[in-house]
Amino acid sequence: MDTQEFLSLESDITTQLAVIDNVFVDIEVRTQGFDISDTRHVESVAFQIHNAYSATEELLRLIANYFENQIGDAPRWHSALLRRMAQPVPGVRPAPLTKEAFLLLDTLRGFRHFFRHAYASTIDPTLLQANLQVARQAHSLLHRDISDFLDQLRPEK
Repeated sequence: MDTQEFLSLESDITTQLAVIDNVFVDIEVRTQGFDISDTRHVESVAFQIHNAYSATEELLRLIANYFENQIGDAPRWHSALLRRMAQPVPGVRPAPLTKEAFLLLDTLRGFRHFFRHAYASTIDPTLLQANLQVARQAHSLLHRDISDFLDQLRPEK
């Protein structure tokens, strides 16, 4: 990867990380004075966790598009993308995610799937609290992993 390609990728990644960070600001705002018995609070926080994973998935898609040129729209592309980002492609790119981040993000992917299809269900507040903690951990690891990923790609001066 030459310097211009790297700078373009780094800029796109930085922009998407800012989107993700803004979602986490919304999460923190919505959890201030969080009342687990208030369905509106529960649904609001659940929606933001959904948004956090969706924005993260968009970041991973962006990275995949830079290197693999295709994601595909197969029925299980969401899980395939996440798995792919936890694997290096020798001679092409390092793995953007560690296994630890992958496992946390996979949990959030499952929560997002539930949230999107929970038309007749209520969200279990205990499940929400667990996923809130997972989201916060994943956010921290995502920044670390992406920083490491970019450091490995950074062209020598």
